[in-house]
Amino acid sequence: MNIGGVSIVLIGGIINFCLLLFQLLSGLHYIKVPLGVHKKTGIALVLFAFIHGLLGILAD
Repeated sequence: MNIGGVSIVLIGGIINFCLLLFQLLSGLHYIKVPLGVHKKTGIALVLFAFIHGLLGILAD
């Protein structure tokens, strides 16, 4: 499963890392965002992590 020669699982991992980094930095108040944004990106992180893990299992 590739997009332009790059694995979809790798792209999902990079998205997960960025979302996780954002959650960490906004939770520690290094980045000032409203609570609603923090909650929505947390939900997005859980969904992307689930999809990333599922694709990782299916790609094997």
